[in-house]
Amino acid sequence: MKFKDIEKKWQDRWQKDSIFKVGEDKAKKKYYCLEMFPYPSGKLHMGHVRNYSIGDCLARYKRMQGYNVLYPMGYDSLGLPAENAAIKNNSHPKIWTEKCIGMMKDQQNQMGFSYDWSREVDTYRPEYYRWNQWIFLKLYEKGLAYKKEAPINWCPKCSTVLANEQVEDGKCWRCKSAVEEKKLNQWFFKITAYADELLNDIDKLEDWPEKVKTMQKNWIGKSIGTEIKFKIDNSEETISTFTTRPDTVYGITYLVLAPEHPMVEKLTKNTPYEKKVKDFIKKVKKMSTIERTDDTKAKEGTFIGIHAINPVNNDKCPLYIADYALMAYGTGAVMAVPTHDQRDFEFAKKHNLPLKVVIQPKGKALDEKTMTKAYTDPGIMTNSAPFNNIENETAKQKITDYMIKQNCAKKTTNYKLRDWLISRQRYWGTPIPIINCPKCGPVPVPEKDLPVTLPDSAKFTGTGNPLDTAKDFKNTKCPKCSAAATRETDTMDTFVDSSWYFFRYTSSCETSLPFNKEQSKYWMPVDQYIGGIEHAILHLLYARFFTKALRDIGLTNLDEPFKRLLAQGMVLKDGAKMSKSLGNTVDPSQIIEKHGADTARLFILFAALPEKELEWSDTGASAAHRFLKKIYTLVDSNKPNYTKGKIDTKDLNTNTKHLLSKTEKATKEITQDIETHKLSFAIAKIMAFVNEINRYTKRTENPGKMQKIILTHSIDTLLSIICPFTPHLAEENWEHLGNKPYISTHPWPKHNEAYIDKAAEKREELTKSILDDIKEIRKIVNKTPKKISIYLSPTYKYKIYEIALKNPKNLIAEIMKHDDIKKHGKDAIKYANILTKRHNLQPLMPEQEEKQTIKSSIDFFEKELNCAIEIMEKETDCEKSKRAEPERPGIEIL
Repeated sequence: MKFKDIEKKWQDRWQKDSIFKVGEDKAKKKYYCLEMFPYPSGKLHMGHVRNYSIGDCLARYKRMQGYNVLYPMGYDSLGLPAENAAIKNNSHPKIWTEKCIGMMKDQQNQMGFSYDWSREVDTYRPEYYRWNQWIFLKLYEKGLAYKKEAPINWCPKCSTVLANEQVEDGKCWRCKSAVEEKKLNQWFFKITAYADELLNDIDKLEDWPEKVKTMQKNWIGKSIGTEIKFKIDNSEETISTFTTRPDTVYGITYLVLAPEHPMVEKLTKNTPYEKKVKDFIKKVKKMSTIERTDDTKAKEGTFIGIHAINPVNNDKCPLYIADYALMAYGTGAVMAVPTHDQRDFEFAKKHNLPLKVVIQPKGKALDEKTMTKAYTDPGIMTNSAPFNNIENETAKQKITDYMIKQNCAKKTTNYKLRDWLISRQRYWGTPIPIINCPKCGPVPVPEKDLPVTLPDSAKFTGTGNPLDTAKDFKNTKCPKCSAAATRETDTMDTFVDSSWYFFRYTSSCETSLPFNKEQSKYWMPVDQYIGGIEHAILHLLYARFFTKALRDIGLTNLDEPFKRLLAQGMVLKDGAKMSKSLGNTVDPSQIIEKHGADTARLFILFAALPEKELEWSDTGASAAHRFLKKIYTLVDSNKPNYTKGKIDTKDLNTNTKHLLSKTEKATKEITQDIETHKLSFAIAKIMAFVNEINRYTKRTENPGKMQKIILTHSIDTLLSIICPFTPHLAEENWEHLGNKPYISTHPWPKHNEAYIDKAAEKREELTKSILDDIKEIRKIVNKTPKKISIYLSPTYKYKIYEIALKNPKNLIAEIMKHDDIKKHGKDAIKYANILTKRHNLQPLMPEQEEKQTIKSSIDFFEKELNCAIEIMEKETDCEKSKRAEPERPGIEIL
């Protein structure tokens, strides 16, 4: 069987009949399934395959359940890599982008993903990014888009701005020159205006992973604390610090300013410290924010020759500047309490600064001279004047109230969240729709003139912003006064593209607005969003912000875009994340060529739960391929028995009752596993179910009509529940059996609880257990048996077991009350002792039912084992008979 040929056949048919294309249907319940759309960087990698296989499985499952499923795909196709590729290859970003999209789309189709391609969204197209510009203008009108001076990474040799990821060890990734921090006027979105709503609404996201919600809360970083004002010694100037630990204010021994703090230059100008401070600031400018805040690196700083006065005790505290202090957080000034903050402790030790304990642990006295680390736990106040001897948590409010009365502090709320810098000095992005007029200032581009398209005349030299070289683009006229003016040459951060694309999918051909309000109302919110944990903060936060902003400009009534979130784990190879640099990547095309797409899908969904890391295994992929061939063989061999009909459970034998029960139970449990995203569990149950069908067909050589009907029901169920995982195989087998139309549009099976027969399952499990035991013993003794004796348990052991189930305090004494047990003496006591050591005893099959089950299985055993079987049911002195127990018969191979 050539899986690749079969897969191509069904992919062509699906496309020809457009079976995955959808529209709004108010008579059906909608389901919007979406994966984070990819950046088109070339061929798919296994991380992509995993992401899309999960999404496609869920989309197909919901489609079969009768939902109206929106499952679209597109490409996040603007951004720096395309521009770098253009520079490297002396080409154009559009050429590289379209080539990559073509390769990825071909592979996605080869995998059989059931996308509605009529809704494809490619963000590099003007039809899409004109709406980025439209949204920008609406935010600008509301004061949510603005321009201000902000620091950037600047390469002086390349004369260009660098993104953080282009700075490697403080140097330009391209020319290796030292990177400088430079201030530049740049555009921002005022995401902080939504800080409280973004924070509070996290608790509404019930179907999001707790880890992701915690990461978002920490990124927003709301802190309720105290802002304290410090006077500068011998000056009228003051500085303010923000703290959540006012209980430690009496322990301040120095203060730290961010090197960018505007007071630094003012306080050091024309002083002996000026040059030293400027040199340090220059050094810090070469560091990224990540480097400066890395807790594993030693903190650098220098004294600026100035002291501040502690307002609660008038202590003179030296003022330092240090790399770890940032203007972007709080006030840009930090009060330092070395005894109760580890970072301050390490800095103080390095710079020989004093320590002062103000919180003592209960029952222990800290000594500044012998402390080896900061004490950060609760305790009792000390060295804090009127606040001594009270618990520090109580002191927080009391000290704050005291400082407020002294007019040197105020209560305040602070956030780590900062406004979103969207300016990029790049070509391959959405042009910002602003015209700079020398008379009128910044002027929005009129809506009628959108989109502002990227020019073809830009030059990609690797130096500067290519848009500055496109004079036909840059030079224009002011829309207000018609004077000569210049366009904004910054482009938007590509996170803008991915912050609302999920709305565009609902009406991707809309031309009057970013999306059609009514169609969006039908489809949104996204019911299931799937993507990597690496996007847990920025992308998801920006998408949430955009949704709220779009709501406030009247495009939607939603507060949140994604109802349910699944953050899938990474794909590993040889214990490491797949990476071209490590040489451990697996090309999906090679797997498709060798085994077919269904094999890749099945293995990647079976190897681990979606949210866990997955270790790729070539042998595991081969095993998945063998399993698919096993299914095809099973279906093909049973085609002569394939008979549709109404199920009648009257007069069914145990084997058939068992198969029907297992079918309904598999449907029930696999449905539940898919609903809870336990896809690997579902596949394991499908594998077990295939074994049950195979076992049944071996035991039923000449099935009657009802047996055929139930076997057919089981095969239909198997093909339905395997379809979301391996759709090509399911379609091929479905057609092979004479069914029409597609199984992909066939209803998902609903289990019938009345058909789940636990007694029949138990009888069949007993038969299987005995057969497995015989095979194991035969393997151990390593001989071909002439005859096998099966010794049934003596009756008295059933009675002992039933008494043990009641859990009497003294089992031995209880069984000895029964004469028919007592006569077995030591053997009865020995079995009773065995049962007392077993936990969670379960009810037994009735003795006669067990015997009848084993007797009725003799023909099956003899056929499987190719030898005579003898049932020994009389109590004898044989050791095998003595060891036999209820549901655990003795076995002797002769």
